[in-house]
Amino acid sequence: VLDMCITPWLFAWLMLLCPSGCYLLDSLIAASSFRHVHHYINKSNLDQGYCERKRKLSNFGGWRLSTEELTAVLPMDPIEENYVREVQASIFSVVYPTPFKSRVLLVTVSKEVLEDILDLDVSVSDTEDFLQLVSGAKIVLGSLPLAHRYGGHQFGNWAGQLGDGRAHLIGVYTNRFGDKWELQLKGSGRTPYSRNGDGRAVLRSSVREFLGSEAMHYLGIPTSRAASLVVSDDDVWRDQFYNGNIKKERGAIVLRVAKSWFRIGSLEILTHSGELDLLRILLDLVIDEHFPSIRMNDSNRYLAFFSRVVSETADLIALWMSVGFAHGVCNTDNFSLLSITIDYGPFGFMDSYDPDFVPNLSDDERRYKIGNQANVGMFNLNKLLQALNPLLDPQQKQLAAQILEGYPALYYKRIIQSKIGSPGQ
Repeated sequence: VLDMCITPWLFAWLMLLCPSGCYLLDSLIAASSFRHVHHYINKSNLDQGYCERKRKLSNFGGWRLSTEELTAVLPMDPIEENYVREVQASIFSVVYPTPFKSRVLLVTVSKEVLEDILDLDVSVSDTEDFLQLVSGAKIVLGSLPLAHRYGGHQFGNWAGQLGDGRAHLIGVYTNRFGDKWELQLKGSGRTPYSRNGDGRAVLRSSVREFLGSEAMHYLGIPTSRAASLVVSDDDVWRDQFYNGNIKKERGAIVLRVAKSWFRIGSLEILTHSGELDLLRILLDLVIDEHFPSIRMNDSNRYLAFFSRVVSETADLIALWMSVGFAHGVCNTDNFSLLSITIDYGPFGFMDSYDPDFVPNLSDDERRYKIGNQANVGMFNLNKLLQALNPLLDPQQKQLAAQILEGYPALYYKRIIQSKIGSPGQ
């Protein structure tokens, strides 16, 4: 019936005439009866009114960021001053980026990230508004910049509170597909979690993060993305080779995006601090937002969540190994709960097979050599299970232990599939 009433040319005219260009057509009818509709409407988001029409904004007039979905549910640090401290009973601290003191230049942008994820025409990157946004000089009205509190095991040992020591979450953007992306500046100044750091990143490492994350994306590996890179004339001092030879470098900021920046350490800090009610709140938010196949009224939802993370972590590390990628710093605070590659530091790619390849010059014990990444994944998942244990009953704990025991088999199966394929692949 629909084919008889709405021809492709008529649908195209309706798209032009309607102010919003989006139609809440019945998804089943549209999908089965009108083959052109998928170019315009994302079936999974019909009930939300989101549209896949090719729409790019040439300015920030209709572009919005917000952190309300996080701040409305998760407790914020009640202390407003920005100084290094132990933060209690909070997930985020509200803290503004520190603008550079010198001139700022745009080095590069990812056209695909701007246009396909952030709905911005690449021409926007030529504007002063864009430069101020991606350098941390201005925050979009309606959004609060946040620094995340988390902990972690570093090189096998509990390191206590870590957190976003040089990163600011400047907002969550919902694009025309209905997908939510968290925008984070890296190198944007000190926060309560900076410890002894200066809150800055240098051009050298920022270029590596930009190129590394985009390369991983095009290799088909789940990863955060890089939207832009700016450089300043501010002096930042770094000991690049950890040999005591400190040199002056230029400060830089990467705008990076991901569906979520929560990591294993996000949960660990809450368990270690005895903040179990907050642990449950954060877990429920993560599951509800990012694991839609898990029902929120399911008493086994934390077990199902753990099972998914185990399986997807096995997938991720197998993909790393299939392209010779060594992360370099596989601490629990660098392992995403969504099993994507995040926090590009001293990473590297093997030129030829060497299981002892270590890209991180500070890894004296070679803990994170490429041949040990799968074992480290098992270690990190065990730490995740320890963080979840207070919320599990005895039977669930037993089942979770069995799920973890299945990780090596999952990993080796994924390795074989990624290199030689398998039936059904």
